[in-house]
Amino acid sequence: MPTLYYIHDPMCSWCWAFRPALTELLAKLPDDIDVQYLVGGLAPDSFEAMDQATQDMIQHHWRTIQVKVPNTQFNFDFWTNNTPRRSTYPACRAVLAAKTINPDKEGAMILAIQQAYYLNALNPSDEGVLIDCAASIGLDVSLFTQTLNSPATQQTLQDNIQQAQNMGVYSFPSLVLEENGQHRPIAIDYIHLNLTSSPP
Repeated sequence: MPTLYYIHDPMCSWCWAFRPALTELLAKLPDDIDVQYLVGGLAPDSFEAMDQATQDMIQHHWRTIQVKVPNTQFNFDFWTNNTPRRSTYPACRAVLAAKTINPDKEGAMILAIQQAYYLNALNPSDEGVLIDCAASIGLDVSLFTQTLNSPATQQTLQDNIQQAQNMGVYSFPSLVLEENGQHRPIAIDYIHLNLTSSPP
């Protein structure tokens, strides 16, 4: 069976912008195409405050997205309400932990993290925010907390990153179709669903 891989990071602003188009694409895919999500891991664990240049760069990305992908919402209060850190691995592990506990919760966890970050100005680099996200989608908080930083989850994150890199993916979001052992990148279009550049 052909497999469509979606490689993302829950704290990637372009992935947030791509969400509506991705939802439409997945709804129109043929049933004989399997869909797998991989977390790509934008930024390793860090407890250091983000420097001002990096903060300015990310805010610039947000403003660029608002121009290029209309109706994408960002809450800029994030930058004054938090001490931002360049650390997305915790959010990636949270997605993997949710998937481990209940595979049906993977998508809900991604959305919960994105909404916390981009709409509610919360910081998904903080474990407490991720635990609240897990609770909001009905996961057992104690089990989630144990799974979040377990060695198995740490290893799964590294495996996801390696698998994405083996497919030549180093930027997010990315789509790759695997068929008969071959990998084919699929063009990302944030505005229009172009099935001619997507899996047939």
